[in-house]
Amino acid sequence: MKTHMDLDAWKLSMSLVSDIYMLTRDFPKEEIYGLTSQIRRAAVSIPTNIAEGAARGSNKDFAHFLNISLGSLAEVETQIILSDNLGFVSSTQKAATIEKLTNIRRLIIGLKRALQS
Repeated sequence: MKTHMDLDAWKLSMSLVSDIYMLTRDFPKEEIYGLTSQIRRAAVSIPTNIAEGAARGSNKDFAHFLNISLGSLAEVETQIILSDNLGFVSSTQKAATIEKLTNIRRLIIGLKRALQS
């Protein structure tokens, strides 16, 4: 691995951040400091923690930051479901986002397994 930018998990999570920003721009204005801000911060945290972990000097540190990324991923997943429940996103948007989150989760777990071997 050269840098975090070579990791598929980082690339796909960066794409997710763009998707989340596009999706949340149509959220109600009263949510700008609530759900909109929270889901955006959680989404940004996924690739950010992958990058920080990859830059650390040890597999143990990298694994720790991958765990933080997984936690942020679970936050985004929960917030997307909530957004659907509140009628802020369509079922189609929810399904597409959950599918991307599932793929990112699979990649991060694969990275963690690779670090352990």
